[in-house]
Amino acid sequence: MLPEYTSDYLLDKKVKIFQPADGYRASSDAVLLAAFVSGFRGGKILDVGSGTGAVSLCLYERYAGLSPQILGLELQPELAELSNFSAQENGFANLKYQNSDIRLGTKANNLTPCSFEIVASNPPYSESDMPSPNKSKAAAHNHADFDLQHWLDFCLKMAKPFGQIYMVNRAEALPKICHILQGKAGNMRILPVYSKAGQNAKRVLISAQKDSKAPCRILPPFVMHSSDGSYSEQAQKILRAGGGFEDII
Repeated sequence: MLPEYTSDYLLDKKVKIFQPADGYRASSDAVLLAAFVSGFRGGKILDVGSGTGAVSLCLYERYAGLSPQILGLELQPELAELSNFSAQENGFANLKYQNSDIRLGTKANNLTPCSFEIVASNPPYSESDMPSPNKSKAAAHNHADFDLQHWLDFCLKMAKPFGQIYMVNRAEALPKICHILQGKAGNMRILPVYSKAGQNAKRVLISAQKDSKAPCRILPPFVMHSSDGSYSEQAQKILRAGGGFEDII
């Protein structure tokens, strides 16, 4: 049974998304992550911890001409159901969401390892923050017996050899992410995301190529807001026009 939901839009009304009226709702992080994906030439994409489906909905819209096959994995059954509703309403025939607990592994979730060209993930950010009293938000924001190490190991397991991993996380998590990926993935690109110029970065967008030994690159900063609080010109190209980061950096 679907929860009480709202009908919203992403990418300047190009994409419709249904979200719980009271519960986890997508943020701009999801749109930024989808825009960070680059070099896709067709094939299969996996969205791990898909939430309300924002990342994969934006990816499908962006790459619709390539007929991508996208699968979202979501722990909360009501969110997976809402996401499938969103995919249907947008006419995204090859976008599906599956209620899955990745802690149980690939076999229990009927998944084939090493089968996705791209694995994208907006994982829970915290292992120690005070959980939200809202169960849906708490499940989305806090790790539950499955830390970042296990989460990234799962993403790596699902990617094809030399496939790409994409994720967004808090800037403070960057050292741990680099440590986890060391020796397993290379060709890392790190994009610091700033709320305003002159402030510390709060988020990082990260890409890494499974099995690669290529060196890491830190990309030019991305600033979300102008001094008056409005979206920067760069941010509008991503959040409104649906562009990719390769077009602006």
